Amino acid sequence: MNCEIAHERIMAAAYGELADEQRDELQRHLSGCAGCVQEREQLLKLKALMDLDPVAEPEANLIARSRLRLEAALDALPSLRWIDRLGQRLRNSFAGLLAAPVAASLLLIAGAGAGSIGGYRLAAVRAAHQAQTAQAQPEQSAMAPGAVAAPAEIANISSIIQQPNSHRVEVRYNQMVPERVEGSLDDPAIRRLLMLASDKSSSTGVRNDSVGLLASECKAGHSCKAAGIRDALMTALRYDQNAGVRAKALEGLEPYVAEDMRVRDAVLQALMSDADPAIRTSAINILEPVEADTSVRQVLHSVANTDRNPYIRTVSRQVLENEPEIQ
Repeated sequence: MNCEIAHERIMAAAYGELADEQRDELQRHLSGCAGCVQEREQLLKLKALMDLDPVAEPEANLIARSRLRLEAALDALPSLRWIDRLGQRLRNSFAGLLAAPVAASLLLIAGAGAGSIGGYRLAAVRAAHQAQTAQAQPEQSAMAPGAVAAPAEIANISSIIQQPNSHRVEVRYNQMVPERVEGSLDDPAIRRLLMLASDKSSSTGVRNDSVGLLASECKAGHSCKAAGIRDALMTALRYDQNAGVRAKALEGLEPYVAEDMRVRDAVLQALMSDADPAIRTSAINILEPVEADTSVRQVLHSVANTDRNPYIRTVSRQVLENEPEIQ
């Protein structure tokens, strides 16, 4: 492998998008190339700095209101007759017609006419569909028992209650009016609400409950896919303002630190930058199965030599002394 290919794979590996066999080839190349090791270290430092400045996400309530207002505004627009639309297109294209050849002009006129007729037919079909929807809407206004609104229609999660000695949980959420749904923790709808609560709820208690339940599912070995619960826990670990919520998210990610490089990167970021020393210490302990990994050792070296917390420096040095080999 040459250094150019290695640089491409370093970038992919930093974001968890590199296949296992390619990652092994990259590790072998890095073991004998100091320049590529320096390139990887600089990229990881840059990525860590970028992750410290999260992108602000709009509130779900704002998104829901905006979509409703946009749909209402579109529905309020008057529908033009096909002859009016044809005239408008011809007026807009008149300047281009003056400079175009005769054949191109004729083609443009024919295309505009065909498009206008097609648009008229499409508008007629849409109007008929809207009329049918309006007639059926009173009968469908009540949500079926156990159904959950779409995430964009949920303003926030108001409470999470787990029944004692049971696998069932009740989630109350606010839409246009308060709603609630009850089901098992294995229910995909319940899980979606818990993931939404972990990120969108303004209540620390609700976020703490949701992250705690998600983390317990991961620690128990239940379904904790990378594109679902795992992502929600990584988001909570990186961005939640409450140390208790971050600590629970870290516990839930522990079983996946060896197999998922994105989880490993999130734990490394917590080690480098979390404001709570207890969380940073827990991150060191969680990284024990992968302490011989090159990126983990680089972070431990940096923390052991430059961190302001003497206890964190000491623990990092002890870890490096106990694991001298680099994988």
